[in-house]
Amino acid sequence: MTTDALTLTFGLLLLAVAGDQFVIGLGRLASVMRVRPSVVGAIVGGLAASLADLTVAGVASFRGARELATGCLAGSIIDNVCLALAIAALVAPIRVDSQTLRREAPISVGAVLLFAVFLVGGLSRAEGAVLAVVLLLALVGLVANARRSASGDELTVEARRFFGAGQGRMPPGEIVRTLAGLLLMLGGSGLFVRAASSLSERLGVAEGFVGLTLVAVGTSAPLIVIAIQAARRGNHDLVVGNMLGANLFIALAGGAIVASVGGVQSASVSGVAVCLMALVVVASWGFMARRTQVTRWEAAVLIATLAVALPFIPR
Repeated sequence: MTTDALTLTFGLLLLAVAGDQFVIGLGRLASVMRVRPSVVGAIVGGLAASLADLTVAGVASFRGARELATGCLAGSIIDNVCLALAIAALVAPIRVDSQTLRREAPISVGAVLLFAVFLVGGLSRAEGAVLAVVLLLALVGLVANARRSASGDELTVEARRFFGAGQGRMPPGEIVRTLAGLLLMLGGSGLFVRAASSLSERLGVAEGFVGLTLVAVGTSAPLIVIAIQAARRGNHDLVVGNMLGANLFIALAGGAIVASVGGVQSASVSGVAVCLMALVVVASWGFMARRTQVTRWEAAVLIATLAVALPFIPR
């Protein structure tokens, strides 16, 4: 069991480091190709926050650990709301821009609810194809929203500062960084999934429960840390934007990957977990819309909801 725990930790660290390098390389390549910083921030930001979940779920499906894959996706969405957003709001009440409530929030919440409906009974390949199409439409909507954003808004400024301005030519080093990050990410995911499956057998609990809890918390940990730091610095748009973007990619891209790789019918998630996922996502949107912020007591409600529901999830 000690070996499994160490392998799990090493796989997660490798996944985090490789994911960072992949996202940096991808963002800088997009910058070289003259993609607008606002578009890079909107899409690459959401992808970065969900990359660990997507790779772990994809590798788990490929290895036949379908319950672990679907559990990881559902659990990560729950943790992004009940841990990342909620803990950040405990640090400082999170203000939400009114444009975010009208544009990005409905797209993200709608994606999660569609994913929840498809999870009942298991994801089929046809449902995976639907999720893929909806993802493309959602990306078009995100790009359109980003292009309408002011050039000096927080997301655009952060993207320009982090990825840099385009230099007009494709740097070989960034191509190597991107490909190496992708390969190491797949390797780290393989270690992580293998250790999680072995640990579930040793503990005598279902892979789906391990995916919903241990694996999901592990893959969501970077987003939780980023959200807390952003809240401390007053970067509220980054807290909300990362959470909404991550949930969008996890629900649509993750669901499409698991459905396509997992066979004719991929494993389903317990009804309690599906209901919890839908409930906390809708509730967080309601909290944001009520006073254009998430207060400390609302954050406490989200955390308490997770704590109360967790014992009822089948093991």
